Amino acid sequence: MFIYILIFFVKIVEVSFATVRTVLITRGEKFLGSLIGFFEIIIWLYLITTVLIGINEEPFKMVAYALGFACGNYIGCILEDKLALGLITLNAIVSAKDGPPLAKILRAENIGVTIMDAEGLKEAKKILILHVKRKRKAKVLKLINNSDIKAVISLADTKTIYGGYGIRK
Repeated sequence: MFIYILIFFVKIVEVSFATVRTVLITRGEKFLGSLIGFFEIIIWLYLITTVLIGINEEPFKMVAYALGFACGNYIGCILEDKLALGLITLNAIVSAKDGPPLAKILRAENIGVTIMDAEGLKEAKKILILHVKRKRKAKVLKLINNSDIKAVISLADTKTIYGGYGIRK
């Protein structure tokens, strides 16, 4: 029974590492991602040899491995969300009259905002473009929601930003 529990928990750790490694590499953190990958593969090699030895006699090793994989993906996603590495670009589309007041609210919180003119179906609009660290996403969204200004908001992951206000690399 101990071997099944060991396989399950070690697989969770290994897959969580894989998730975080993938995110780090896609966000440009090559060295840290590679370092995590080194330990991930050591764990995987140990684990796969443990699972494969005697698998015909103990097929529940496969079940423990598969359950660990599934749970590892879930936990890895939670971990990545908590780490909130990287940047996002947030676009807020508001009425033309609401653009400057919303920009003022955001700038008061040290958030860089670029305002662009836009055209909606029935009226003139403003697009507010913000580049923020993912760790600040919830705070920025809360500021917009608490402003009582109606906004259409879209978020996109951003790999790299050069220059600008409010973001230090």
